[in-house]
Amino acid sequence: MLDFDPSADIQALRSTFADIKAVVDVEALTADIARLSEEAGAPDLWDDVEKAQKVTSALSHRQAELKRVTDVEQRLDDLDVLVELANEMDDEDSAEEARREIAELEDIISQLEVQTLLDGEYDDRSAVVTIRSGAGGDDATDFAEMLMRMYLRWAERHKYPVKVMDTSYAEGAGIKSATFQVDAPYAYGTLSVEAGTHRLARISPFGSADKRQTSFAAVEVIPVMEEAVEVDVPESDIRVDVFRSSGPGGQSVNTTDSAVRITHLPTGIVVSMQNEKSQIQNRAAAMRVLQTRLMLLQREEEAAKKKELAGVITASWGDQMRSYFLYGQQLVKDLRTGHEVGNPAVVFDGDLDGFISAGIRWRKRKDDDD
Repeated sequence: MLDFDPSADIQALRSTFADIKAVVDVEALTADIARLSEEAGAPDLWDDVEKAQKVTSALSHRQAELKRVTDVEQRLDDLDVLVELANEMDDEDSAEEARREIAELEDIISQLEVQTLLDGEYDDRSAVVTIRSGAGGDDATDFAEMLMRMYLRWAERHKYPVKVMDTSYAEGAGIKSATFQVDAPYAYGTLSVEAGTHRLARISPFGSADKRQTSFAAVEVIPVMEEAVEVDVPESDIRVDVFRSSGPGGQSVNTTDSAVRITHLPTGIVVSMQNEKSQIQNRAAAMRVLQTRLMLLQREEEAAKKKELAGVITASWGDQMRSYFLYGQQLVKDLRTGHEVGNPAVVFDGDLDGFISAGIRWRKRKDDDD
């Protein structure tokens, strides 16, 4: 006789999921989808391309958000049937399938629960991620490319669309910098906890034998602003350079000077774009990213000033935040949350959900304490 009673586990899942549904507000989400669907079906929608893209993007995001919730609800209902079948048929295979489904649902519901903590002004937006190599020579540029692959693999695991907007290849190994967009609901809120300085320690494959090398890379995450950001950028404050898009080894990948680099002279912020077909499109995309960065910088400065006036001065949470050890102990450790994984290979292959969840929970506690 099969002794299989996971009712307590399933009840715990249903209880947590009920709290998630209450926060998500499925009724409001469904009403939003109906409204946006009506707008998207208007015959003159694409007369205004910018508005059309905003409507279709918002509709896609909300549909994806609702689908995640309804899929979990359906799987919980199917799980009840599977457990009942396993006990009625005295079927160990069905029981094992139910155990696997419970484990998967625990992971999914945990991720959804973390998402309910993302209540920042721009948390529900898509994200633009920029990775820049730091100190460490070839090891640093190689590390930057490893991080880029890590995030792209993470997005691939979640089936999130990604658009690489710019890549600056190093003369030796790896990349100097790269910018890409992750187009998914809450991508900004989720990935924003990855912002900061990442450190790699390993036996260098580029230097002397058995020499340990420490290298650094910076990760920046900003939200995608669907509407124009109200930040005035005078032409006198920027320098615009045009060049040909390049690939690994410096090879040119097109025959026209369509790539654009904008330098904001007062702050030194540099934005490059080369994925669009025309110089005009690349310049417009670069300006949108520059305006968003300037807006966020302005808000950070205002927040820092308020803390200073209040007499509370703390280090920025975006400082060095994670170390990757590829020698000896083989470990990836987040320095803020204490979360660690003893298999760096799986982390670099995109298994980041544990670090991201721990980071979101850590940030929420920190904000509540402030």
